[in-house]
Amino acid sequence: MTAPTGVPHTSTHRHSDVTGGWLRAATFGAMDGLVSNTALIAGVAAAASAHTVVISGVAGLLAGAFSMALGEYTSVTTANEQIESEVLVERRAFRKHPQAERAELVAMLMDMGMTRETAKKATDEVHRDENRALNFHLVQELGVDPREKPSPWIAAGSSFVMFTIGAIVPLIPYLLGFESLWAGLACGGLGLLIAGGVAARFTRRPIWFASVRQLAFGAVAIAATYLVGLLVGTAVT
Repeated sequence: MTAPTGVPHTSTHRHSDVTGGWLRAATFGAMDGLVSNTALIAGVAAAASAHTVVISGVAGLLAGAFSMALGEYTSVTTANEQIESEVLVERRAFRKHPQAERAELVAMLMDMGMTRETAKKATDEVHRDENRALNFHLVQELGVDPREKPSPWIAAGSSFVMFTIGAIVPLIPYLLGFESLWAGLACGGLGLLIAGGVAARFTRRPIWFASVRQLAFGAVAIAATYLVGLLVGTAVT
């Protein structure tokens, strides 16, 4: 059944919200927490006692979670400030060279396939409202919409929470009294598989591929850290 003419097609054509910045931060935080703390535990366990592993794992969790949150907040805030700076630059250009800005938009619309006459009419419509015209120009010129800046607080919070969850997974056996590196590695590996699969639900990628990819990347980092810890432990003793 086709939709009536002029009615937006929304029943089966929907998109996820990609403007909040939370998914990237949450995914990065979870993966970083899983990989870094599992690798840290493996490296320490190669040369130290289970008690030291737990202390190192908890310290790594706290340090990593706060570092990730601060990094996300700073990076998103800096990016938003850069966008705001470009808004000011564009607004000054609008007021100093209005005709040049109109001509620029006409040229951009013609590059998109419009005739000159249609592009001029569209430009006149868009430029009736300065803010709307400003946003339209920035989307076309920079590929960003000033109205859809991600929240640094959401990015920081998502990163902190997900890093903490990811980092605590390989510590679960130790916290339950099982002083087994292999159990910790198994928990970390399972966490990577699950995290990759969950991320695939948002990106619509094959779940098996995303899960195996994350496990493979994590395994490389964990194995390398374990070998370094083993070499350092051997050298010290």
